[in-house]
Amino acid sequence: MSSPEPYSYRRILRRETHSPRSALAIALAVALIALCAYLGAEIILMMLNHRALLAAPEDMLTALGNLGTAPIAAPLITGIVLALIGLLLLIAALTPGRRARHQLPSERAGIVVDDEVVASALARRAAYAANANPDNTVATVSRSRAVVRITPTSGVPVQHDAVSAAVQEELAGFELTPPVRSVVELAPRGRVGE
Repeated sequence: MSSPEPYSYRRILRRETHSPRSALAIALAVALIALCAYLGAEIILMMLNHRALLAAPEDMLTALGNLGTAPIAAPLITGIVLALIGLLLLIAALTPGRRARHQLPSERAGIVVDDEVVASALARRAAYAANANPDNTVATVSRSRAVVRITPTSGVPVQHDAVSAAVQEELAGFELTPPVRSVVELAPRGRVGE
């Protein structure tokens, strides 16, 4: 049985570490369908000589035609808001979404690890290096940064450099892609009896 080519692993790894824009596309499509359904209902009600739900199509067109005579602030603010919404949608369409996952190196398989798993390992290693209770150590991992926060036991000194070195060594052992740099923060006050 032959192993899959590396290209297929790259595709799978990308799919697992990047999120699609499906939710945004579906929400936008539903909003446009609702707008079209509303406009269609208003046109049908106008053709049947019934009362409009919100505004008759003629009134909407008249209001659009009178925008030139309205104070400059109203169309300007509306235009700015619509331009910002368009810019945000354009940015969302062009930038890749990201899931809270990183890749691990492997020649035989595509390995993806959740950021919470990496954070748990870093917190455990930092607590051990700081001689602190694991419940007093919290770690968070983002795309390019890992932050470890330690609340030491009161009266027990913590060597910040030793903890930082231990966390950095743990991260180096993972060889995450994209790479992650670490920051260790010590609470100014310890906890008693922990």
